[in-house]
Amino acid sequence: MAKTKSKYTNDDIPVRGITNGVILLENGQKVTGVKIMPRNLFILEPSVQAAIITNLRTVYNVIDYEFWIVVADRPVDINVYLSQLQLLYNTTTDPARRKIINEDINKANSFMNNNVVDTEYFLLFKEKDGELINKRVRNLINNFANAGLTAFQTTNDDLRMILDNFLNGGQTTTFGTVLA
Repeated sequence: MAKTKSKYTNDDIPVRGITNGVILLENGQKVTGVKIMPRNLFILEPSVQAAIITNLRTVYNVIDYEFWIVVADRPVDINVYLSQLQLLYNTTTDPARRKIINEDINKANSFMNNNVVDTEYFLLFKEKDGELINKRVRNLINNFANAGLTAFQTTNDDLRMILDNFLNGGQTTTFGTVLA
């Protein structure tokens, strides 16, 4: 029997679900990894820069399984920050402070109007065995820490954002939402 071609892209993606920081694939494989917090090496002393780069080489050279390095942009939401600035502005009577707060509000609004994004870095891998997944994630977190970088296991939100970036041009999906 011939399989009918779906008109929906997400029907061709073998994702069964996302849970506990893991993408569950239809073939039983699981995709997970770590989110690596960015660090600006260019503001560090040259010797510290060289040490971090050397340590990163070591991190990548000890990985003995297939992995992907993913760089993804996530929109920055500073609405809460803007609200706090506005409250501070409303309760401040000193004209000099009000001027500084107003400049901060204007700068924040310009960020919002220019679609500012945070660039996030991930190292992902695919595996079936849950114990091996946990071991690899722990090793990656420790190895990146030894290299001077902070890493955490991916969250469901991280993985959804990565899929949205690749499948939907960065637009957040609204699966199951009925629009009138």
